Amino acid sequence: MPAYTYLIKDDSGGRSEGQIKADNLDTAMQKLSADNQIIVKLEEVDTTWDFIGPFIDEINLSIERFKNRIPLSNLVFFTRQLATMYSAGLTLERAIQGLASEERHPKLKKVLTNVGENIRKGLSLSEALQRHPGVFSTLFVSLTKAGEVSGNLDEILDELATYLENLDDVRRKVRSAMTYPIFMVLFLFAMMSAMFMWIIPMFSDVYVQLGANLPAATRRLVSLSEWISINFNTVVFSLFGFITGLWLISKTQRGGYVLDSIKLKVPVFGSLLNQSILNKFAKTAGILLNAGVPVIESMNLIGKIVSNRVYEVAIGDATEYIRDGFNITSALRRTEVFPPILLQLTATGEETGELDSLLDRTADYYYKQVNALVERMTTLIEPILILMVGIIIAVMVVITYLPVFYLGAALQSGL
Repeated sequence: MPAYTYLIKDDSGGRSEGQIKADNLDTAMQKLSADNQIIVKLEEVDTTWDFIGPFIDEINLSIERFKNRIPLSNLVFFTRQLATMYSAGLTLERAIQGLASEERHPKLKKVLTNVGENIRKGLSLSEALQRHPGVFSTLFVSLTKAGEVSGNLDEILDELATYLENLDDVRRKVRSAMTYPIFMVLFLFAMMSAMFMWIIPMFSDVYVQLGANLPAATRRLVSLSEWISINFNTVVFSLFGFITGLWLISKTQRGGYVLDSIKLKVPVFGSLLNQSILNKFAKTAGILLNAGVPVIESMNLIGKIVSNRVYEVAIGDATEYIRDGFNITSALRRTEVFPPILLQLTATGEETGELDSLLDRTADYYYKQVNALVERMTTLIEPILILMVGIIIAVMVVITYLPVFYLGAALQSGL
């Protein structure tokens, strides 16, 4: 479906711009002018090289986030303290200056100092935060702006701090569930590298001196060890290139979609990732709608923070359905991505007029699902991984020592 960039103006003279998908130019014009808005500019996006711009933007944003790595817990503390100080009557400038002077994290201290200086120059809080995309997400900036417009900035900041705490807790649980398997895989890789690089060649030299006829399994293991010893640097470089290539592919639209689809289908881990994404979706949607952010804008923001291209595309499609007149539940259902439980609770929320509250309960449900999955994974996967690593190492040791069982014959042939 073609995409069109637009610039529109409403009755009060306010302007907004963005992109819209439509079958043709006439359909795009009908969608934009449905709310009595005046179309200032409407152009079809040239999709010949449309992947280059977003790809470079993704790379730059990743580099910016890497350079400005700040623990989420520090950001939570800053947000909570800012909400408290602002509600107590301090100006934003004084509150941020005070927090910057007390901040111990050097990068966050530098950012807060810069934010305070920009506020002193006349920028709003949201505008000052927007200048640091590697630290403050689009959601953070948008909610701050919503609080400034509605006049309840302290309440929005307090709710945002609670949201970040929940996000940090879910992220920590997901990482804790994946840390042990990753550690075991790295441990297995290190042990096998040591076996192939040093231990097996030592035994191979001994067997050669004895003139022993090695079993077929041992000969294959020795041949593999010799190949790895000769090509170890090539193997490491190829592995590094493969990981780098996957990372670059993940920054493209199509490549990222394929990789994220695979992640969601991985047994156990895919289910955990899916539950954590749904928790983030429901929690974010609830806090945005409760803050008074329009539905279309809320969906656009949610699509940017779910951190999964499959859900990002689904949310984008749902946004277009909502723009065409569908309610939120119908729009989400048409994407065929969101589960029945979330759809049922969303439908109930729309019918009762308490959508933000129902979405918050939905987020709690998926938070409990994440906790249950983490507990099951800890209980089942750890012993399975230990058993698997033990079997692999035991098989390699047995194959290496196999000629020793025929030591008498080896010594006799050597004499």
